[in-house]
This record gives sequence, structure tokens and C-alpha cells, in this order.
Amino acid sequence: MLFNVFRSPLAAPQPLHIPDGFLSVAVAVVMWIVTLAFIAVAIRRASQTFDERLTPLMGVLAAFIFAAQAFNFPVAGGTSGHFLGGALAAILLGPWPALLVMTAVIALQALVFQDGGLLAMGANIFVMGIVTVWSGYFIYQAVQRVNRYLAGFVAGWLSVVLAAVVTAFLLALSGTASLGVVLTAMASVHLLIGVGEGLITVGALALVKAALPGMFDQQIAGRKSDATTILAGGIALALVVGIVAVFFASPHPDGLERVAEDSGFLQTAQAAPFEIIPDYLAPGIGNETLAAIIAIVLGTLLLFAVGYGIARALRRRSQRLA
Repeated sequence: MLFNVFRSPLAAPQPLHIPDGFLSVAVAVVMWIVTLAFIAVAIRRASQTFDERLTPLMGVLAAFIFAAQAFNFPVAGGTSGHFLGGALAAILLGPWPALLVMTAVIALQALVFQDGGLLAMGANIFVMGIVTVWSGYFIYQAVQRVNRYLAGFVAGWLSVVLAAVVTAFLLALSGTASLGVVLTAMASVHLLIGVGEGLITVGALALVKAALPGMFDQQIAGRKSDATTILAGGIALALVVGIVAVFFASPHPDGLERVAEDSGFLQTAQAAPFEIIPDYLAPGIGNETLAAIIAIVLGTLLLFAVGYGIARALRRRSQRLA
């Protein structure tokens, strides 16, 4: 049975992010400047307040967010949605470390998997990292007094909608599409996609609460001995999620691609100037399903290493500042 499954090509995870060509050069450059400023502040602020118990969790969250983004879930009208993860990262880590985790995920997706343009990377980090992290963080803080899981759902849902609205404004400023058309289209489809984001966020929070009951007193309140649980359980979960996504991801275009197709600017997308593991398919492997599994496993492990490395660098910098 397993052999038969691997002989049947399944849909590879779909590209997710803004490609080069959708945004004007001027808008893309401005977004790079704004995003780099946020990243610089995030490094400084995260170093000043870094809790070393975040170290394993940052690696695991980077891996989990990458793996979970591989799962495109179907929504109405032949469109799919995917997890972003900014709100979840902000809830568990706080906004500054979360911004760095999201930066790592989005940058590696563009550089290794050719998902999202190089010139557009600043905009992608701003929309899917900065906007989702900060909106998710503040919404969660406001609603958690009512119920923690309701807060997680609302934070995840609205963070996606706000990210879509910001993307619509960037497209309109670039002259790619009229604001009235693209704003209505992006907001309406992402109101549905945000429901999936909210549900995944709640599920992830419930898992963390079950495994590490002390984590929610503050941003992180686990014992140092919890590091083994976080590492082993988290990496295993991320790998399972990523592999399962290959078999069950929707083949339909995601919200942005659907809007681009319907609005007539999909053809402006530009291909990446180089390829490493394009379209989440490991090169040189004839079976698409196996190629997708290998790509997702490699990406998940790579993101864990990068996220964990960022955390260790923050810890060393925090110790020097102390």
C-alpha cells in the first residue's frame, strides 16, 4: 500500500508569497527599508529581554511554522489557504523574538525554495511577519482576559485578514490593481482563510498547554528541564505535520494567487533568478510525492537549525549586555 501511494504523484505544497513583479520597485525598496529597521530593533530588544528558556522553543516554532505552512487547506471557490503563524509565535515568544522567527521562515522560503521574490522579500516579511506578529500579539493580549483559546482564535484570524488588507494596499500603491477591486477580493477570501489560521493557532496552543502547563503564566515560564520535551516533541510534531501536508494539501491556488488570476495581474509574476529547491520539490527525484516529502523534511530541519541558532545568538548577546 505504501509503495502504491508513493507511485501516485500528489500535489506538492503550493507557493505562498508575493513574487517579484507584483510590486513596483519603489514600493518593494521602501518595504525593505522599513522591514530592516524593524529587524534591527527586534534584535536589540529581544537581546535586552531574552529568556534563555526560549532557546529550544524558537527553533521548534520556526520548524513547525514552516511545516504547517506546507498544508494548503481548501476554502470556497476553488481557492486554498495556508497557515502564517505570526500570531502563534507572538503568543508563545513575545513580539520581538517572534518577528525574528518569522523573518527566518520567510527568508529561507525565498532563498532556498524560491517561494516569494527577492526584491519582494522585505514586503513579505513585513506583511506575514511584522503585521501578523504585532496584530496577533495585541489582539491576544486584549481578548485573553475572556478566554485564552478564544483569544488565540481571534488573534490568528484577524492577523491574516489584516495582512491581506496591507497586501492589497501595497498592490494598489504599486499600480498593479485598483484598490477597490483588490481590497475587496483580498479581504473577502482571507476572512475565510483566517478561520483556518485561528483553528490551527488554538490547536497548537492546546498542545503546548498540555505538554508545558506552566508556559502561559507569562510569555514563557517553563523549567529548563522542559527543553528536552520541547525539542524532541516539537521537532517530531513539525516533521509529521510537514509530511502529512504533502498528502493532504489542496492543489488549488492560494488566496493571493487566486486574486491575481481573477484581477488579471498573475502574468506579471517574475521567476526567481536561481533555483535550489524550487516549488518545494527536491531536484533530481522523479517521483513528485517523494521529492515533496524530502524537500519539506529538509526545510523543517533547516528552519529548526536557523531558529535555534538565532536564539543562541540572542542569548550570547543578552549575556554580554547584562
